[in-house]
Amino acid sequence: MTEQSTRPVYAVVGSGYMGGGIAQVLALSGADVRIADIDIDVATAARERLITEATQFVADGLFPEGAPEQIAERITAATIEDAVTGASFIEEAVPEKIEIKHATLKRISEAASPNAIIGSNTSTILIAKLAEAVVHPERFLGVHFSNPSPFIPGVELIPHPGTDESLLPTVEALVRATGKETARVKDATGFVLNRLQYALFHEATQLVEEGVATPDDIDTIVRTTFGFRLPFFGPFAIADMAGLDVYSFCYASLQTEFPERFATPKILDDLVSAGKLGTKTGAGFLDVPADRTPELIAYRNRAYVEMQKLIDKLGPAPIHSADPAQADS
Repeated sequence: MTEQSTRPVYAVVGSGYMGGGIAQVLALSGADVRIADIDIDVATAARERLITEATQFVADGLFPEGAPEQIAERITAATIEDAVTGASFIEEAVPEKIEIKHATLKRISEAASPNAIIGSNTSTILIAKLAEAVVHPERFLGVHFSNPSPFIPGVELIPHPGTDESLLPTVEALVRATGKETARVKDATGFVLNRLQYALFHEATQLVEEGVATPDDIDTIVRTTFGFRLPFFGPFAIADMAGLDVYSFCYASLQTEFPERFATPKILDDLVSAGKLGTKTGAGFLDVPADRTPELIAYRNRAYVEMQKLIDKLGPAPIHSADPAQADS
C-alpha cells in the first residue's frame, strides 16, 4: 500500500485566497486535498500559486521546511465533481453570495458520497439557509476559517438544526489536526466572530462621526489597551478579572449619556445581584476559583510583558509612511 493511499482525502471548492489557504493547512496536516473552482484552469493556476506562496512562507519563517514540496505532492486541481468524488470532507469556499453558494453546494452534494461531510466557509449567511440546496443536509455544517486562513488559529463550527451532531467530533478532530482551535456556535446570522467584530467596528465609526477621536487614535487605543489583552483572554475572562461590580458601575456611568446603547445586560445584573463578582469571589461568568487568582494574575502579567517584547521585536505595522514625530521635525 502506498503512502498516498493511507492519507485522508479532502476537497476544497473555491480556490481563491480563503479556499487556497484552507487547502494549504489541510495538506500540511497530512491530507490529500483536491481543489476545484469555476473551471479546471482556474484551479490549476491556484495550485501553482499555493506552491509559490508556500515557498515564500518558508523563506519568511511562516511555514516549516518542506512545506512547498508537501503542498505540491498533496494538492491536486480538479473539476468540482472529480474533486468531491470519494472525499470524506469537503469545504465550500466560493464567494459570499447565496445564489452562488446554493448552486455550488447542489453540485457538491449531488456528486459527493452520501456520507461525506460538507462544510461551508460562509462568514454571515445562515447555515440552515444554505442547507436548503444540500442533498442529505444532515451532513452539512458551517466550518468558518478566518482570513488569512493559514495563520489565524480560530475556526467556528456551526451546525444547523438538521445537522447530525455526531459529526462534530470528527470535524473538530480534522480541524484541530491543522493546529487550529475550534468553537461550537449555534446557527445565527453573523455567528459569533462577525457579530462581535462588527459591533466593535460600528461603535468605532460612531466615535469618529461624533468627533471623539480620529481613526488612527482609536486604532491606537484598541491595540494598546483592551485589544492588547485579547490574544490571552476573551471578554468574559477580562470582565471576571476586572470585577463584575466594576462593570456594572461603568454601565451606569455610560447610561447617563447613552441609556439605550449601553443598557446593562441582564446576565451581568443577575450575577452582581447574586454576589458573583468574578475572580475575587470565585464565581462569575467563568467561575474561576478564588484560590487560583494569584496564579491567573501572574500569568496575565507575564503574558502582557511577553506581548510587548514581541511588538518591540516586530516593530510598528507598516501603515504610516514615516514616524509622526519624524514627520513633524
